[in-house]
Amino acid sequence: MMNLQPKEILTEEDVQCGMRLGVREGLATETMTVLTSGAFLTALSLLLGASNLQIGLIAALPAFSNISQFLTILLVKRYNNRRAISVLFSVLARIPIVVIGIIALFFPNSISVQFIILFLFFNFFFASMAGLSWNAWMKDLIPEKIMGTYFSRRSSYQQTLNVCMSLMTALGIDYIKHHYPELELDSYGSMFVLGGCIGMIGVFLLSRIPEPQSFLGEETIFKLFILPLKDNNFLRLLVFNSFWVFSLSIATPFFTVFLLQHMNYSISYIITLTIISQLCSIATIRSWGIFADRYSNKTILSICAPIYIICIGAWSFVGIYTEFISNFALLIVIYALMGAATAGINLSLTNIGLKLAPRKEAIAYLSVKNTITAIFSFIGPLIGGFLADYFTNRHLNIRIEWTSPNMDKVFRLLSLNQWNFLFIIGAVLALISLEFLVRVKEVGEVEKNLVVKIMRSSIRNNLKDYFVLGNMLNWHNHLLAIIRKKRPETAQNEIPKQI
Repeated sequence: MMNLQPKEILTEEDVQCGMRLGVREGLATETMTVLTSGAFLTALSLLLGASNLQIGLIAALPAFSNISQFLTILLVKRYNNRRAISVLFSVLARIPIVVIGIIALFFPNSISVQFIILFLFFNFFFASMAGLSWNAWMKDLIPEKIMGTYFSRRSSYQQTLNVCMSLMTALGIDYIKHHYPELELDSYGSMFVLGGCIGMIGVFLLSRIPEPQSFLGEETIFKLFILPLKDNNFLRLLVFNSFWVFSLSIATPFFTVFLLQHMNYSISYIITLTIISQLCSIATIRSWGIFADRYSNKTILSICAPIYIICIGAWSFVGIYTEFISNFALLIVIYALMGAATAGINLSLTNIGLKLAPRKEAIAYLSVKNTITAIFSFIGPLIGGFLADYFTNRHLNIRIEWTSPNMDKVFRLLSLNQWNFLFIIGAVLALISLEFLVRVKEVGEVEKNLVVKIMRSSIRNNLKDYFVLGNMLNWHNHLLAIIRKKRPETAQNEIPKQI
């Protein structure tokens, strides 16, 4: 029988082994996530006729399910075994995914949006219970001084896998959709079955990660809930985080719907844009982790959050061009910046929550943070779905018209429809939320402008080293170029062609 009991003392070898297994488990979980969520889940829901409100509800389910985390605290207090709790509920979370796939494959007439919402609720409910226990477990396992670096490395591996799998899966889905449309539902069912099975492999890897013994006080659930709310600094973080996720959840769940329905993009184009975002995230996340460890998570947030807000606002300009290439080029820029900014935001929000939570009360702090932000994350997509329906027949167009004897020209500056209104509202609310970030205090915090200067200097030095080294390695090519300019005919006859 597998031993899931925690250890009183972990050796350095135990910690290193746990960190390696954590990376592998993350890859298995990421595979499951790619196949059963994101654009593919949205496309499946639309295939089954989901409304805007149902799309918003599906997007809100992960947040709403965080209410289960109080049960996690009760179980941790009673059994003091975070690994066993995380493993058990991870298994229970993956079973509904397999069930959805089986029903879609073998009972297609019984599958519906309501059915998917019901089983996704159980998936997210149990995953939330496992996730809280996992977070508290990892806080004690991973040394704090390398926490940012470790999770950024783990995340970069996950995103690399996400890029490769998403593209191949999207191309396969589009091929089936165009050549064998009757098999489209079967393809989604197969993805859910495969994703759930690979997720089970991730649970096995999770069960092998060692757990250090934890100690909880004798406080009741009510006292544990009140305790973080009495911590003024943590409360300020809670206010910012809640307002931030509420603002984003109004708009971000509907990006894919906008591209599928309004822009008529195929799933391959959407996944290509997502991959661009992932690549930018991969390219920057390790740097964010290093800078977060060296300076502060709050500083990284103050740099990345405004970039993300600008990107949300820029969605209002998508679709104002008549040419496909112009709109797609704008989307590439938006997704690239969003990817880089998201990497820093997600990493910093996770780390600052772990950092401000006292070790003994970590699970209580994280539970309160996740539960309260979950309420706002749940309300946001529902409001977004309602607003999408409200603005369905409402449009705002701003344009400049030039009339002359030889030419009549109309320049479209801004065109807002049901989706674009959401993006503007989300961007404005997210901008307001930054006022609450200023009040959060973090140990080792460095002023934002100083970090920006250091980052610019680092990038500039790297580029300088690159060009200097490149010039040193290619000095003979530069010399030949000079000779060609001085004696073009002679140089052409004497110098062999460079391959």
